[in-house]
Amino acid sequence: MRVNHRQTTLRTPVSCIGVGLHSGSQISMTIRPAPANHGVLFVRRDVHDVPATIPARWHNVSRTDLSTTLSNEHGVSIATVEHLLAALRGCAIDNARVEVDGPELPIMDGSAEPFVRIIRNAGWTELDSPRFVMWLHRIVEVRDGDKLGLLLPGPHSRITVSLDFSDQIVGAQSYTYELGRDLFDEELAGARTFGFRDQIASLHARGLALGGSQRNAIVIDKDSVANPEGLRFGNEFARHKVLDCLGDLSLAGVPIMAHFYGYKPGHGLNNALLRALFTQREAWSYLTMDEYCRIQGAGQDDPDVAAG
Repeated sequence: MRVNHRQTTLRTPVSCIGVGLHSGSQISMTIRPAPANHGVLFVRRDVHDVPATIPARWHNVSRTDLSTTLSNEHGVSIATVEHLLAALRGCAIDNARVEVDGPELPIMDGSAEPFVRIIRNAGWTELDSPRFVMWLHRIVEVRDGDKLGLLLPGPHSRITVSLDFSDQIVGAQSYTYELGRDLFDEELAGARTFGFRDQIASLHARGLALGGSQRNAIVIDKDSVANPEGLRFGNEFARHKVLDCLGDLSLAGVPIMAHFYGYKPGHGLNNALLRALFTQREAWSYLTMDEYCRIQGAGQDDPDVAAG
């Protein structure tokens, strides 16, 4: 595939409507093209008394319980952003303005596939500015009990996740996804979020998962999957965790050219890893994609250099 050496955005605006996973409210969202070096910016259209723009950056993460929430300095927040961010990164869209009329993004079917579909329908356009990446020089690591997050230097943008659940439905499973090989739509975008039926009451008591159902999540009921259609992939749980990690890591602002390995990762661990990364300034460099390809000895059409 051809490597994107210049930044991209959508060709035309696109919209969708869906229920919020945690709020249970109907929410509309519009993704608009944006200029170079704009990044991804969320705008709360329902907030008028204070500035309601929220840049999609790691330092704006304010909550990580069951989803990633971003907030600005005025306390305006937007939740459940990780699936759309994964879709934008997976489609190699660098700049976008995301307008939302509620406190979170619509969950759609619990995966990134509906977002990918509308992004593909909108098309993309190349901008007249170089694309930047982060080149990792040494290992960055965070731990939380037995949970582990690692960024390992390497020539590819790659994510590996290992899960180890006690139940027999999820159990122990792993999945590795390498960006830049035109397989995002088929191999990762459709993996859905999941939850356990015996935890629903406690989540509702905390004001979470009020809009959750078998239409937008895999529901695990004791030793079976409650969804009549079953799983989309044999290791759909691990694939969805990779999708979450892709969205969370995109909050670095540019693609990270490294191998992420997560053992039992979650949104909190992912954000802690980004905070460690940006604290260790000597561990990485900003490069243009042109510079990165020259250093790696890769050509303009080398499939081994990930575009995501």
